[in-house]
Amino acid sequence: MKKFAYNRTLIIVICVGLFAALIIAGQRFFVESENMQVDLAVDYQSIVDLAEREGLELDDVLKQVKETGITSLAVYDSTLEKLGRAGKVFTLAGSDILGNYQSGTLNNELWRQTIEFDLIAPNRVYVIGGDLESYLDTKEALIQRLGEARVKVFAVGGIEVLEVKAQFGDLMKMPLGLPRDEMNKARAAGFNILARPKNFTKCTAENVQFFFDRIEHYPISEIVFDGSEVLGASNFLDLTANNFTRRKLTFGVIEHFTQLKFYPQLGMEYLAETIGKDRVARLYAIPKDEQPKLEMGAAINRWSTTDRERNIRINLLRIYEKPEPETTLLETNLKYFRAVHDVLEKDGFSFGKASTFDNYYPNVILRALVIIGVVAAGVLYLSLISRRFNRNRKFQLQLFAILAIIAAAPVLMGAGGKVRLLAAFMSASLFPALAIIWQLDLLRVIQYKIRVQNRAMRLKQNLSTLRLICISVFALIVTGAMSMAGAAYLSGALSDVSYFLEFEIFRGIKLTFILPLVLVAVAFLQRFNLVDEVRQNVPATQQIKELLDKSVSVKALLALMIVLGAFVVLIARSGHTSGMPVSGLEIKIRNMLEQLFYARPRSKEIFFGHPAFVLMIAAFLKKFPKSICFALVMAATIGQGSMVETFAHMRTPIFMSFMRGLDGLIPGAIIGAVLIVFLQIFSRQLKKE
Repeated sequence: MKKFAYNRTLIIVICVGLFAALIIAGQRFFVESENMQVDLAVDYQSIVDLAEREGLELDDVLKQVKETGITSLAVYDSTLEKLGRAGKVFTLAGSDILGNYQSGTLNNELWRQTIEFDLIAPNRVYVIGGDLESYLDTKEALIQRLGEARVKVFAVGGIEVLEVKAQFGDLMKMPLGLPRDEMNKARAAGFNILARPKNFTKCTAENVQFFFDRIEHYPISEIVFDGSEVLGASNFLDLTANNFTRRKLTFGVIEHFTQLKFYPQLGMEYLAETIGKDRVARLYAIPKDEQPKLEMGAAINRWSTTDRERNIRINLLRIYEKPEPETTLLETNLKYFRAVHDVLEKDGFSFGKASTFDNYYPNVILRALVIIGVVAAGVLYLSLISRRFNRNRKFQLQLFAILAIIAAAPVLMGAGGKVRLLAAFMSASLFPALAIIWQLDLLRVIQYKIRVQNRAMRLKQNLSTLRLICISVFALIVTGAMSMAGAAYLSGALSDVSYFLEFEIFRGIKLTFILPLVLVAVAFLQRFNLVDEVRQNVPATQQIKELLDKSVSVKALLALMIVLGAFVVLIARSGHTSGMPVSGLEIKIRNMLEQLFYARPRSKEIFFGHPAFVLMIAAFLKKFPKSICFALVMAATIGQGSMVETFAHMRTPIFMSFMRGLDGLIPGAIIGAVLIVFLQIFSRQLKKE
């Protein structure tokens, strides 16, 4: 038997890189541990609607909402339509006023005189105050939005009226700035204010300053812009950024409904970059069309998962529109708010203004050592699939030195974003493959000793079911630990605040499921003969040629199609976004796993990859046909790769990713052990028959 030698120098370099990666992982853990304060927010208008529907005083409802643990009220720009419904400001089209005059229904003599003096135009809009504070806010906002040339002030019998040159329908929906009366109410009730302003059309510097002056004396928790633009886009973003910095405000970015990156807003990334990512927090709201379909318990669990796994720190809760049985609508929503607060408190979160990450970027030397370690792993893999390259140790080191310098230089110069992504991709692919290959080489040595040194009878006598299980489970744990080195490398290559907040994401997740399978398959064919187990050391290319020349039965073809179909489903279901829907049964299984474990383990690990690994060890020791062993090796590789790929979701805290892998490893080993017991029972029964 020809062995593949493992280059000790490359292994030492990999260990040094792993040490650097673990230092970065420790730093990342402490950065994430400091970011544990959540802002629980509800729309101010939703609370107003609750009070009106229940026939209660707004102040009483606000007090009850505050007692549930809600920390902020989201206040949006007012509109003339909204003010009219509230009876604070009244808006009339000039044509309607003239129509009432002509029909004789306009009884106010002062207004009739105004018309007779030809002071009312049919194509103008007229704004009349009901509440003085709201009227003054509206007047100021209209002048800011439209300019003084389009807003004329005159009096009708001592009452001030605004004449606006605008189309009535558009004017009614025009954003008029955050209303002071709502912010005053929120402040008086003890809430912070989640500001949700819209950008101005053809925004000017005066418009930007108008907004910040209006919120000057209010307890603003965060600013999350409403609409497709941030304030000041695109000519006055620097002024917006200066106000954020000077006032130490937090910028909230809205997670996309696909839960990948953000709802796109013009100027968002520039503003975040300018003020610093340490002033940015992520906001999530359950989609409006989805919440009515969610039972309250599911919605509460959604918030727990969201905040723990996706670094969401601004929770914008929507109210339920229908009450639960035997409760009022207000009681239903108070129960919902309180339950969300309690489950997050149980998860270790505190409440108030959203916490933000430190502006964390690891030391470039540590990062460079990580990159160099990945290069060493790549060269080591090449040496384990080519016998000629494996024998030439000097050439291995020369190739490593050249590639290490090329890869590390950009990182040491403070750049190397693409190099880091490539290193993360290679980490996710190489280390699971190397862990499996090492296990294959160990099994190959064992099989050689059994065959050549005549240990078959002794193995048969000593290899009880319990011992077989212990060997297989121990091998899984050791291989899992080796694969986790790849997780540390992946995290070390990418860890920084841009990835934590998902301004940058790891791309190529689906490919990281495929490439380890290819890498392991090549190594397997270099070590074992799938076509003829008697012949040894048959090159992989020759084996593939012989396999392609073989005749295939219809049932074998159908089996192959089923396997390929399952593989397509596996790939489609992987990554940041799934290409396939999740069945109701799987959702129930996921919910059960979330309740049982600290972090829900991945199905492809706990139910597929890890049990297959345990069976793989047993299959080799029991001298199963190599075709069966190969299938189990491929399945085991999927489990190992999935453990590492979990860490590619950089928004998920590193401790949770680690626990997710651990929570899948132990139960997966138990399932594999049970399968070995059934396999042994079936084998004995078959022998009896």
